[in-house]
Amino acid sequence: MFMLKKNPYEQLYIYYFDGIPDIDRAVQTTDSYLGTWVDDNVSFLFFSKASDDIIDQVLKKNKGVCLVDQYQMTGEQWHGDRIEPYYVNDLCIYPPWNPPEPDENMKPVVLDPGVVFGTGRHQTTEDCLYLIHRLCTKHVIESVVDIGTGTGLLSLGAAAMGCQKVLACDFNYLAVKTTLNNIRLNGFEDRILAFQAKGEQMMSIPCDLLVANIHYDVMRHMIESPHLADKKWFILSGLLKTEARKVLDSLASKNVHVMERHCPDGVWNTILCRSLNYP
Repeated sequence: MFMLKKNPYEQLYIYYFDGIPDIDRAVQTTDSYLGTWVDDNVSFLFFSKASDDIIDQVLKKNKGVCLVDQYQMTGEQWHGDRIEPYYVNDLCIYPPWNPPEPDENMKPVVLDPGVVFGTGRHQTTEDCLYLIHRLCTKHVIESVVDIGTGTGLLSLGAAAMGCQKVLACDFNYLAVKTTLNNIRLNGFEDRILAFQAKGEQMMSIPCDLLVANIHYDVMRHMIESPHLADKKWFILSGLLKTEARKVLDSLASKNVHVMERHCPDGVWNTILCRSLNYP
């Protein structure tokens, strides 16, 4: 595994645009460039050092796009979490610049958090990892589809637990790039395929385990798919209480059995189900 010696996110310089500028190769290959986050018709460019001169060039080449604001903060301030090693059972998740002491009993997962998708410490992410670990420990889980993969952490966890065929998809291009980087850091190129796609388009793909830690607006369309019960197991997460109730009401009419509902923080819900199409 390739390890970074220094945290590239110690300082973030963030430029907020109204519009989506075309970022040419000269910018993308700059050492300080970390990525671009696009949300509707606004975008955020991330750098590891002040890059006002680069931004001036971007503005000159992108008429009609304007700079709204700019920010400077640490990566931990941006993420709202410490970027440090932590455990979910024997899975040890750690950044590439801060590896833990070697332990033959741990399953290592290297996670470069990137600039948008978090450190993996959100309640829903940890709940999903916990359930993936338990399912892979007790059952044969060969294939996984991870929808809304973000950093790719849930796919990485599944691969670390022995899953041989993992599809990691996200509709956001920066998420896919972040996941691809983490796949390489862990040497999981032979197990995980990351690509850009909408979650609804993935439902017809057969798998032992479907994991969806996503917004309810996307999930409500997914669970209406006739292919939902084709998955042996599925984990649905990222749900507030009212959203979880709606999902459970919808699942009640389908050929599935709700095994568990997790809500340890009283806010975020994670639901584990098994299809009744399988013994």
